[in-house]
Formats: sequence, C-alpha cells, structure tokens
Amino acid sequence: MRSIWNGAISFGLVSIPIKLVNATESHSISFRQIHLEDGGRVRYRKVCELDGEELSGAEIGKGYEEADGSIIPITDEDLAQLPISTAKTIEIVSFVPADEIDPLQMDAAYYLAANGATAAKPYTLLREALKRSRRVAIAKFALRGRERLGMLRVVDDVIAMHGLLWPDEIRQPEGVAPESSVTVRDAELDLADALMATLGEVEMSSLKDEYREAVEAMIEAKSGGAFEPPSEAEVQPAGGKVIDLMAALEKSVQAAKASREGTQQEEAEVTPMRRARKTAPAAPKAVGGKKSTASGSQSTTAKARKSTSKKSTAKASEPKASATKSTAKTAAAKKTAAAKKTASRKRSSA
Repeated sequence: MRSIWNGAISFGLVSIPIKLVNATESHSISFRQIHLEDGGRVRYRKVCELDGEELSGAEIGKGYEEADGSIIPITDEDLAQLPISTAKTIEIVSFVPADEIDPLQMDAAYYLAANGATAAKPYTLLREALKRSRRVAIAKFALRGRERLGMLRVVDDVIAMHGLLWPDEIRQPEGVAPESSVTVRDAELDLADALMATLGEVEMSSLKDEYREAVEAMIEAKSGGAFEPPSEAEVQPAGGKVIDLMAALEKSVQAAKASREGTQQEEAEVTPMRRARKTAPAAPKAVGGKKSTASGSQSTTAKARKSTSKKSTAKASEPKASATKSTAKTAAAKKTAAAKKTASRKRSSA
C-alpha cells in the first residue's frame, strides 16, 4: 500500500519512524456529468477571474480570503515553516481507556507501518504496551495543512490510528430529542428486548452493499444492450403515526423469527409448541398413566368380585340357618309329646 505521509511517533523520548497508510477505501460508484441532449461529457475548467485564462494545476496555489474579499497568498513553504512540533511527528499526549472516546469523534482511519528495520523494536514495544494496558493513545499530528487529533490502537499486529474531530467540532444535540413527554411501559420494553434477542448478532464481514451491486448489474446490462427496467419495489411509507406500538413490536418479533428460521410466521409460532409436546419424556408419562389406569381398574374388579362372593356366601348361609331352626323346633315338640304320654301312664296305673 502506498504511504501518504512519512514521519515519526513521539513516545516520550522514544522516536518511531513510521509511514501513514490509508486503512479504508471507498467502493462507491462515481458518475460523470453529461449533456442530456447528446450525451457529451460536461467538464469544469479552472479559469482566472482577472484575465479569463484557463489554468493548469501547476499554476494554481492557495490563498486566504479576508472579510473584504482580498486574498492573502499562502504557500506550502509557509505552512512547513510553522513552529509546531506535529509537522512531521505524531505526538502522543496521553493514554486513556477506549470507552472514554466518543464515537462521534471518529474520523478517517490509517495504518501506521514501521519505516525501516530500526523502527521494528520500538514499534513492537509500543504495540505490546498498548495491548497490555488495554488503553488507547491520544496523539496530535499535522496532515494536509492542519493539525489533527488522533487515537492509536492495536488491530491484530498493527498499530492503527483513527483521526478524531476536536471536541469543539462536535455539535450539541439541541432540539433533536422529542420535546413531548413520553412514557414507555415495561411490556413494550420487554417486546423490544425480545426483538433485539431474536435479531441477535451479525458477522460484520457478511454485510454487503446491495445498492452498489444493483447499480453495477444495471450498468453491465445497459452496456450489453439487454437492460430491462425492474419492477418497482414496494416501499412502506415512512413517518406515519404508530397506532399500536405493541402490535408493531409483536409483528416485528414474529417477522424476525420467520426470517431467521426461514419459515412462515405461523410455523415460527406453532411448530416449537408441537415439538415440545412430542418430546421423548412425554411418552413414558402417557404410558405410565395408562398402566396406572389399568391396574386401578383391575383392583376395582377384584374388589367387586370379593364383595359379590361375600354377598353370595351370606345368601347361601341363610337357608341353612332356617333349616337348623326348624329341626330344633321339631325335636322340642317330640320331647313335649313324650313327656305328656309318660305322665298319663303314671296316672292310669295309680
């Protein structure tokens, strides 16, 4: 990668020669301005206002315009001779926890490459010190005609630097938050949490610019003469009033589940319940229940049989008791009759 700036990192009394390399690149598609009537390209020409002549890049310099419109020429030599220590140095001023840096301050990102063999040792020392301290370095540096603020951190085995906006360049969010008082219920927060959990995490490397891909496909089709205008995609109207926030959250959770599982909304809701009922542990419970019912019915039948047997035994014993009673009565009657005969015989003999 081509370096855009050469200098050194000032780390106390340690100086680390480095090269500054862009860490990011733009993949956005750029368009040219054309004349709609004939397709001719429209170009901008740099012309001097005083004499009307077109100028080349070598003939153009810098100048500062004052309030009255007069221009003060400023050369690159003037800027290079400014008495600032950061002209060719990334000067580390402090080390702070990473969470103290407001993401709003983040600007362009760069890689810092060790410049030469002698820079390898101090470069590695600073890198390992940043790793062990779990902090980031705050530094000042000058680039493209102005002094900037930077944050140094470790990315893999490389020291990266993020350009930071100065604190006074961050605007206060006055008048941005809703002015009216709004109350959020716990149930709404619970649904919002459920939606966050359903969406889950994403691999940042899997995200892609679908708009750019669509533009590239359109350009390729047009260049091949086989372009057909696509049907208009449905766009939901934005900015409307939310009538039922709870319903919107519930639908969002359901849609996120269906999208994540690759199924329809109904399957995402019903299928897990059915699977839960058909799990292996449920089968023994059902079988056990039938067994207990069968054993219960068997014991009930046995009790009924015992009861019937007792009743039949009792009924069978009733005639025997009656016969015994009648036999006893007959014997008593016979004894009485015999006694009467004996008494009459004694009387007649007397």
